[in-house]
Amino acid sequence: MTLVDDLRYPIGQFKPALTTTSDHRAEHIEVLRELPGSLSDAVGDLEDTQLDTPYREGGWSVRQVVHHVADSHLNCYVRFKLALTEEEPIIKPYDQGAWAALPDSRMPVDISLTLTWALHERWVALLESMTERDFQKKFVHPERGVQDLATTLALYDWHSRHHTAHITSLRARMGW
Repeated sequence: MTLVDDLRYPIGQFKPALTTTSDHRAEHIEVLRELPGSLSDAVGDLEDTQLDTPYREGGWSVRQVVHHVADSHLNCYVRFKLALTEEEPIIKPYDQGAWAALPDSRMPVDISLTLTWALHERWVALLESMTERDFQKKFVHPERGVQDLATTLALYDWHSRHHTAHITSLRARMGW
């Protein structure tokens, strides 16, 4: 792995498990429960110049990462609800880079942190109400194919830790 890969994937790339258990899912749900606090702690005392620092050369700024997490997790929450209420719905992908370049990604991070707190409270409540059968439900991603909710949950556990590590590893490198 190169230094660029280390900076891009500070916790490694996502590797889906071959099987998932209720204990695994409980661990993933706990990460989602803790994300708003972890993300808030990671950026809580940063100044605007620090928030506008990319986590790596050519990467998003810390501010964009925070807004991306809110955008991405909101999209995933909707995907869960669609999969729980429709038979293998086809979801709408979006251009994450284009979203990160929109003007609202330059707003104060508190806005997306507040959204993430509220969103995760609802998402965790939904996840904790799901049955084994619910986690087997699927949606169709036009670019990635059929995805089940158990694997998607694991992906968003990873996604939560991945982007938080972008910020915390930058802080460590910069001595913030």
